[in-house]
Amino acid sequence: MRYIWTFFWTFLLIEMVTYVVSAMSGSEFHFATGVTLAVSATILIFIIPAVIPNEPLEHE
Repeated sequence: MRYIWTFFWTFLLIEMVTYVVSAMSGSEFHFATGVTLAVSATILIFIIPAVIPNEPLEHE
């Protein structure tokens, strides 16, 4: 369920950003660009915590 909600909120936020940036730059809004960025951002959101270690580092 957390995957669905993460994608949902990422999708909404990225689409809003894509719309605002395209409106401010005077270019045409492309829905597919926002979807591509949302999928990429969602994958990164799930990869980054998996790479970061959970245990604190031990100092010798």
